[in-house]
Amino acid sequence: MKTIDAVAALSALAQENRLDVFRLLVQAGPQGLPAGQVAGRLELAGPTLSFHLAQLRHAGLVVARRQGRSIIYAANFAAMNRLLDFLTQNCCAGGAYVPAGETAIPGDEDAAPARSRRG
Repeated sequence: MKTIDAVAALSALAQENRLDVFRLLVQAGPQGLPAGQVAGRLELAGPTLSFHLAQLRHAGLVVARRQGRSIIYAANFAAMNRLLDFLTQNCCAGGAYVPAGETAIPGDEDAAPARSRRG
């Protein structure tokens, strides 16, 4: 993934309603959801949802397909995975990241030791 594509994806997700829409579509899985169901579940007006879906589609995070008279929206899992790979490709000096409070799986040579965060 190019940096410019990562910036576009992160920018699209940097808004509360769009993040909610994307997370709902991720939960729905590859089959996606009709726009009306997304609007109903998130209590968004149709024009508002259309605007946010357009931003997510422009960033490549959401795909749409026509099914009868409905438009079904789904998360683009390949794009999501490319973004995650981009964000973690230089992580932890080449070792695996283990979140604070968790421990590496015994025998997992690729896992880095857990680090605590002090705040």
